[in-house]
Amino acid sequence: MRIALERKSSAAGALWRDPLFQLCGAALLACVLPIGLAIVLEPLLATDPVTLMSLLGSVVALFIGTWLFRNMMAFPGIRAENYILPTFMMTFGLVFVGMFLLRLQYSRPLLLAGFVLAVGWFQFVYWMLQRYQRPSIAIVPFGDAHRLCRLTDVDWQRMEPNAPTLPEHCTTLAADFGHDLPDEWQKFIVECTLSGVTVLHHRHLMQSLTGRITMEHLSENPSGTLNPQPPYQATKRVLDLIAALIALPAALCIMLVLAVLIRLDSPGPALLRQERIGLRGKPFRMWKFRTMWVSEQPQHPDTALDFAMTRPNDPRVTRLGRTLRRTRLDELPQIFNILAGQMSWIGPRPEAAHLSQWYEEKIPFYRYRHVVRPGVSGWAQVNQGHVTSVEDVMTKLSYDFYYINRFNIWIDALIVIRTIRTVLTGFGSQ
Repeated sequence: MRIALERKSSAAGALWRDPLFQLCGAALLACVLPIGLAIVLEPLLATDPVTLMSLLGSVVALFIGTWLFRNMMAFPGIRAENYILPTFMMTFGLVFVGMFLLRLQYSRPLLLAGFVLAVGWFQFVYWMLQRYQRPSIAIVPFGDAHRLCRLTDVDWQRMEPNAPTLPEHCTTLAADFGHDLPDEWQKFIVECTLSGVTVLHHRHLMQSLTGRITMEHLSENPSGTLNPQPPYQATKRVLDLIAALIALPAALCIMLVLAVLIRLDSPGPALLRQERIGLRGKPFRMWKFRTMWVSEQPQHPDTALDFAMTRPNDPRVTRLGRTLRRTRLDELPQIFNILAGQMSWIGPRPEAAHLSQWYEEKIPFYRYRHVVRPGVSGWAQVNQGHVTSVEDVMTKLSYDFYYINRFNIWIDALIVIRTIRTVLTGFGSQ
């Protein structure tokens, strides 16, 4: 059996997808162009150490930003245009901070021009890719693979049961490997693989496109165990400590100002310590800025459970508290929990003890989310936002399981960038 393939993307589309072309275009536009114009206007700048240091800074920020951006685009639910700006804000921001701490001389206008042009270039690249490329995936018409058709942003091509022929323009095939496929279709799938077609199990494709692992799909992670990668857990703890120590001086100044504003806004303490459930199901006290009016904690279990949940437009939230929640500044004191080893910058959000106990009774596998340290921000928070019902918690848990299953530095970096976007937009706050 011979499979005839016809590529949907043109040569132009392949060019715009080429990482070397993207990087060279960005380097010329964001690094060479600003420096070149500056030298034309003032030739003496060609040998100025400030100019050379600014060029080096732009190159470093651009290379790291491009590297991060391309690696993170492999994760689900990514609309590139939403993350170009946060990615390069982070890399150019780190370059600014690094040069400031090292007391290096640099030109702010040149670095700023490099940042603006880098963002503009990649926005243009994304626009060109949209013209030439849209995912087109063929579905083998047996088993549960048809469930993929519920997802949007993909051109699904459902094949006929009696005609194992790959539709035009499709270079990816999805099938239910758990279903007993006819011999003819098994031979067809083998020939597709030999012809260079990407063949995927529909469950893995569903997870990749949604960023979720549902309860019935809970499976081993790529390392072959339900335990996250031990080497990365140790590395991540070191990175958490370094980042917390670097951020601590600035965080203390901001927290001092916020504490005064909270006391002026409403009566009561500025800081709260709430019992949350952490790594391996162990309780700990989490620091947080108070964002609600002070009220007595209910003693009855049912009332306490309802009290622990924050509702949309909750009247208990103070005027300043809404701003703190929208910008996530109420979570800033958790830097002390990170230093103590109770939390990480990135991970599933720790639940209140009352809620966690209730969820464990209602939801199978709920405790599995405690296999990693809880975080200040997480995969569920940047995808779903705040939850107010058991159904929402089920969705949140599927995001947590996906994070644990993909536990690595790339998904953490993506969450950092999406958190920047979340802070800027206020997504998911209550």
